[in-house]
Amino acid sequence: MDTTDTATTNHSTDDSSTDSLADDTASSRAAEPLPGLTVRPPTTQDGAAMWRLARDSGSLDLNSSYAYLLLADHFAATCRLAFLPDGTDRTGTEGEPVGFVSAYRLPADPATLFVWQVAVDPRARGRRVAGRLLDAVVDATVDGDGPAVTRLHTTVTTDNAPSRRVFARWAAERGATLRETTGYEAAHFPDGHEAEPLLVIEGIRPPR
Repeated sequence: MDTTDTATTNHSTDDSSTDSLADDTASSRAAEPLPGLTVRPPTTQDGAAMWRLARDSGSLDLNSSYAYLLLADHFAATCRLAFLPDGTDRTGTEGEPVGFVSAYRLPADPATLFVWQVAVDPRARGRRVAGRLLDAVVDATVDGDGPAVTRLHTTVTTDNAPSRRVFARWAAERGATLRETTGYEAAHFPDGHEAEPLLVIEGIRPPR
């Protein structure tokens, strides 16, 4: 998994992560959400922005640009893109993309969401952008097609403390439990990749 909001790997890079997560390392700012942030499902036109955010994270496993196009097109229901106002008053503009989450329902268990990558632009890290992206995806399933998501899975290397903190905080905020179990072992990877233990978040509380 990658997250980039406080740290980066193939999970998150903001404060929520699964293939690129790096977020809340700036603890002094962690409780201050970004004003004006908007979150929406991506479209095919957003695939390039998702690729650039992953590339510029500095810690995510960068997939092909084609992979991000597929995520934005075929998996838009379980992916989200975050935008910040660009400081102008131009009508009809969303601003600049500053984060995304890519995820999908497990085919054999659609009530479980697997979070693949979370990336947050360095300028927006430590401001709970990753958490808001996760909220947006999970909460949209309550009234959407298929069962509501009640479990979240992601894999995170043991040394990716920022991503682990992001998911632990998010689980606590949603009244859920978090446990770790076996995920992908190092022997599963052909390129010397570290093992990716599986984090399981269960009992996710519905939105208030």
